[in-house]
Amino acid sequence: MRNRALQSGFSSERAAPARHSLGGDSFRRRRIHIVLPAYNEAPRLGSLLERIDEAMRESELPFDVILVDDGSSDGTVRVAEQWAARIPLSVERHSRNLGLGATIRDGLGIAAAVADPSDVVVTMDADDTHAPGLIVRMTQKLSEGYDVVIASRYEPGARVVGLSRWRRLMSWGAAFVFKVLLPMPGVQDFTCGYRAYRAEVLKWGFATYGDHFVDQAGFQCMVDVLLKLRRGRFVFGEVPLILRYDRKSGASKMKVARTVKDTLLVLIRNRFARA
Repeated sequence: MRNRALQSGFSSERAAPARHSLGGDSFRRRRIHIVLPAYNEAPRLGSLLERIDEAMRESELPFDVILVDDGSSDGTVRVAEQWAARIPLSVERHSRNLGLGATIRDGLGIAAAVADPSDVVVTMDADDTHAPGLIVRMTQKLSEGYDVVIASRYEPGARVVGLSRWRRLMSWGAAFVFKVLLPMPGVQDFTCGYRAYRAEVLKWGFATYGDHFVDQAGFQCMVDVLLKLRRGRFVFGEVPLILRYDRKSGASKMKVARTVKDTLLVLIRNRFARA
């Protein structure tokens, strides 16, 4: 199913890597592979894909979108298929809801398999709360020597709009606990899913950990991936994020109490694991 999804989403013209001639030699422009885990995101998905297309066209960066539908029961797949006729977009489908971990795993796995090592893989939420224009800035930081760049709610200039005070306090508390117990240079926001990776980093992750690279079921998978990459001695950095939670349609899919518990278990396991 994965190969069929990739083939149906890309025409040969859209998927062809951009090449330019310089002194008689050809070189390939690195491509941005945008991974969108989606579960019942039909109301906002079209707006997000339009903004992705606009941001990538303005920056003139070659790109494709890999949308992993996690068993949606609304029109998420229909919206994605409509946009696949307009932009380079593929759809990978789960027959039932498996959770964010499996969705991120499949999206990153596809991206790592099709990407050149110098390409960029971006993960972002499909609910239109993340601004696609930030991809350009994150990609620039990768060019400056970083291996992973996180859109952070704690960098100077960041803002969170439309999130409850309780959720903000929970987020700040989690960030503090991680910085104290398992500090990582360059990382303040361990849980945000809006990230840019050099594709080579993800290839290392899958080669090193295999199926266990992304083996957490819920939202804690984002923390776990960072902690596993920490052992690769990669360079991490952040850019300030303006999180527009007011753009989200419907209630959050995160079960806060369970996510806190599972994330703490990931932290404890890594804190006392042998390096």
